[in-house]
Amino acid sequence: MEYTEKLQNVTVLGAAGKMGSGILLLTAIEMADLSLKPENKAKHFVLNAMDVSSEALHGLMRYIKAQVFKAAERKVGQLRIVYKDRTDLIENSEIINQYVDDVMLIIRPSIHLECAYHSTLIFEAIKEDPELKVKVFSQVNENNKKSPWFFTNTSSIPINEIDSKAKLGGRILGVHFYNPPAVQKLVEMIKANTTLPELEEFALMFAKNLKKTVVPSHDFAGFIGNGHFMRDAIYGIAEAEKLAKDSSLAEGIYIMNKISQDYLIRPMGIFQLIDYVGVDVCKYIMSVMDPYLPEEDLHSDLLDQMLEAGVRGGQNSDGSQKDGFLKYEKNRPVAIYDINKKQYVAIADIQAKCDDKMGAVPASIKPWKSAVGAPNKEEIFKTYFTDLKASNTFGAELAKKYAARSKEIGLALVKDNVAYSEKDVNTVLLTGFFHAYGPINDYLN
Repeated sequence: MEYTEKLQNVTVLGAAGKMGSGILLLTAIEMADLSLKPENKAKHFVLNAMDVSSEALHGLMRYIKAQVFKAAERKVGQLRIVYKDRTDLIENSEIINQYVDDVMLIIRPSIHLECAYHSTLIFEAIKEDPELKVKVFSQVNENNKKSPWFFTNTSSIPINEIDSKAKLGGRILGVHFYNPPAVQKLVEMIKANTTLPELEEFALMFAKNLKKTVVPSHDFAGFIGNGHFMRDAIYGIAEAEKLAKDSSLAEGIYIMNKISQDYLIRPMGIFQLIDYVGVDVCKYIMSVMDPYLPEEDLHSDLLDQMLEAGVRGGQNSDGSQKDGFLKYEKNRPVAIYDINKKQYVAIADIQAKCDDKMGAVPASIKPWKSAVGAPNKEEIFKTYFTDLKASNTFGAELAKKYAARSKEIGLALVKDNVAYSEKDVNTVLLTGFFHAYGPINDYLN
């Protein structure tokens, strides 16, 4: 089955979620672009947007329409060529509206899993729950007579496990988009031992058409992205708890968040990143990975306590940040939750004390925003980390240890045959997490 034919009837499961909505948007545009080619005029394209909530699907359709409108505005010049035979479309606005209509006509929202029974390709972006994924895949596979291909967006569950338990016969591939899929360039691609080669060939073509950067990962729980992030988070949490023995937990969290953001020149501190992903999501991913790591303890009592206190993080429907380890106003941290006190502590009340304890940052430091896109960023990092290495302040020592641990995690991913290469580890952190430099480097050697 060739590329266009495989994309004539597609289903996205979990379409109204954070990941599913982005995958749906990208797929809808790709399918619409195919449908508008002269050679495909007689072909019928259907994209099922399946989710369990009718209300969520209603909001999804509004979101998709708004995003397609923006996409059409960006490529109106190309669309003029596509619609060159339409004499009724003259103004840019007419062309844009026609394209939006053409994309939206392909999408069929549904709360019924049965919509997937006629699809040849199924994207899955449901809850990161192994049992649920296997149950859904099994049901679709048993009722779909077209031997569909399954692309799972799992960020942690081994593909071999899903394939074996759902009896898919190798018709599955891990295609892990990063959040938000419409913006993020990275896609981790993970084959099971039995994955049919044509699935990978198709997925690579699909990703290329979406202008994505593909990094392959071996099929081990957590893959590269979460393999690094979850261990990085465990380290940051443990260090904050150590600091709390001589101060408060809020102070420990503030210090380690600042170390991992400012001192290491990252876009977010580790606790802010946990909040962004969701305290509950991080805990669940760790629980999925932990059984596959007998020599490690990928569990945090502090995450358990935060969830017991009802502190979950994540985003609101409008994209604003929910309160987690940090409390946010206009998406900026203003307070830190202290589990021992069961309340948020204003950053303004502890900042001076903590900053004084950490000591002066080397003068050569650059904020992430100015460093990440700088043409001479390699020189910036060499100079800064040379100065950091020479510094003996408390903050510098914490930062050097954190950077060393981050590098150690990256190297272990290659040694343990999770990542194919050091370059792949760095690409995932650079592209998927927007780091300004890869964790495997020689800056502090």
